[in-house]
Amino acid sequence: MKYISSRGLEKDISFKKVLFSGYAKDGGLYFPETIPKLSPETLQSWKTLSYPQIVANVMGMFIDEEDLPKDDLAQLIAKAFKPFKDENEPIKVARLKNGLNIAELFHGPTLAFKDLALSVVGQLYEYFLEKEQKHMTVLIGTSGDTGSAAINAVRGLKWVDVVVLLPTGRCTLIQELQMTTVLDDNIHNFGVDGSSDDLDVPIKAVFGDLEYVDRHNLCSINSINWARILVQICHYFYCYFQIAETVVDKVEIIVPTGACGNIASGFVAHEMGLPIQMVAAVTTNDIVHRTLQTGDFSLSETVLQTWATAMDIQVPYNVERIVLMASGLDTDRVSKLMKQFEKETKASIPTDLLNIIRGVVTDSICVENPHMLETLAKCHSQNGYLVCPHTAVGVHYQYTHPEQTLPQIVLATASPDKFPEAVEKAGVKPTKNEEIEKLFSMKTRCESMRQGDDWERILREKIEQISKLH
Repeated sequence: MKYISSRGLEKDISFKKVLFSGYAKDGGLYFPETIPKLSPETLQSWKTLSYPQIVANVMGMFIDEEDLPKDDLAQLIAKAFKPFKDENEPIKVARLKNGLNIAELFHGPTLAFKDLALSVVGQLYEYFLEKEQKHMTVLIGTSGDTGSAAINAVRGLKWVDVVVLLPTGRCTLIQELQMTTVLDDNIHNFGVDGSSDDLDVPIKAVFGDLEYVDRHNLCSINSINWARILVQICHYFYCYFQIAETVVDKVEIIVPTGACGNIASGFVAHEMGLPIQMVAAVTTNDIVHRTLQTGDFSLSETVLQTWATAMDIQVPYNVERIVLMASGLDTDRVSKLMKQFEKETKASIPTDLLNIIRGVVTDSICVENPHMLETLAKCHSQNGYLVCPHTAVGVHYQYTHPEQTLPQIVLATASPDKFPEAVEKAGVKPTKNEEIEKLFSMKTRCESMRQGDDWERILREKIEQISKLH
């Protein structure tokens, strides 16, 4: 299995090179040159596998043996899930009233679904860097949960430093503390006076300097990185097997989404032969909803703040991978479309591609703040079950579309314990979580990027300072 860049400049790239890259050299995203197809017989043979076994099987289809032998892959996956509450079954499914099924993807160390992928990615980094005795610096822009999951995945590792840019005051306090209380020498946090889209600007500028990236061995762990998408594909197989009676039954998966990484992962699973369709559930930052409904792929003037902070995003970069799949990997079409979007901050998805996309992501919903809280309260009153605001965005779709005949499952992206303010605002008493309570008495460390500062210069200075130490 080799990889291409979504805009056509690079071909025949190894998984290892993709793992250690951010954006491709043409500004696009890396993607496999082919998508493996699975027969119903293979799906049937996977139906009883544990989640780690599914991860090993799926990843093994996208990674050449010479890059990473299958035995080594299985060992690092097992190590990745050791910190989870249940290392063999890190995903739990709650079966609630009226056909509401919720896949709890948040039983990792930072109580968010990103732990599932990033724990594996952290082990992949350590595996390859240890072999080469080589240091790497990871740059991360986060809107909430990515930063803490990435920090937890690599804290204390010998060969990796992490620089995280987080939007000050736009994450919840708990999300912020999960990052700033980690004092390991290889963790470097910056609180940015802006939105998550604002802080992506200096990161993309640094990654655009290819000589600088090579010299300092820089990498991204956002869902720009294919390895993240690869692990997230596995959620869909596991959740499908929990809900489908037979491996030819279709299942609808409702996906709360921001940057569209989870949707892109599900799209790959569908292309592999998994009988799923998806619903994209978004906040009032509705670019994904508008794109799916009308093809209007255009930025709004501002990023709105909602209770679902990790979804407060206006640039869903994984739309590029979805368009690539819909086009049959036509990199010329993707390149033209994305260059127009970057130049004008708007583009229109061609009708033929939109129809293909809507055959997989069959519906979408935009959920406003009051409806998130109403859904949170309703789910609790009906089931005695708490959801976080992000998950409530998905549950709201299930509540407002009772006519759906397919079995459904909502992806729960974070624990409600991380969002006590929203839970309280919904009129429900938050539950106490001892690990979270500890955060409030711990020391913090975080540098600042203020309005008027040269954020790119500050970022480069930190990278150079790290490089000098290694």
